[in-house]
Amino acid sequence: MAEEFLTLMADFDDESQQILSGWYEKLKGAGFTGIQTPNLPFHISMGCFSLDKEDAVVDEMKKLAAGFSTVPVHISHIGLFAGGKVLFAAPDMNPPDLLDLRRAIQTETQENHPWTPHCTILIDEPEVVQKALPILVENFRPFRGRITKLHLCAFWPTREIATIYLS
Repeated sequence: MAEEFLTLMADFDDESQQILSGWYEKLKGAGFTGIQTPNLPFHISMGCFSLDKEDAVVDEMKKLAAGFSTVPVHISHIGLFAGGKVLFAAPDMNPPDLLDLRRAIQTETQENHPWTPHCTILIDEPEVVQKALPILVENFRPFRGRITKLHLCAFWPTREIATIYLS
């Protein structure tokens, strides 16, 4: 399968990764593994781009990293996307730092990927996600974390392109 698109991701700090991994481990322990992309750190996708924008996005990542220090996030709620296949945790948008980072992206994003800030916990068929939801609800506790780096990948198959730490 040929690569189809690029995704710019905002990765969480180590402590946040541990919290998010703990939720996923609870799901996994109950038999829910999902079909989400394996071996990616937990993140908030900041934008999707056509493959021809790779160099432009890497250059932009460097500018963003120089202009932004780590970004505070308050993961305060969980949700499902329409269709019920994606279970996620999501941040409050106050303070607006995450939104400011998103708005600072100048490279044109793909229009068929509108932005909804979230951190995917599980992707599966709706009936599976519905069974997993009570486990996440039981284990979910809001937390304050930080976005510490930007990470660019191409997808299908996954190809790691660049990781740049925020200043």
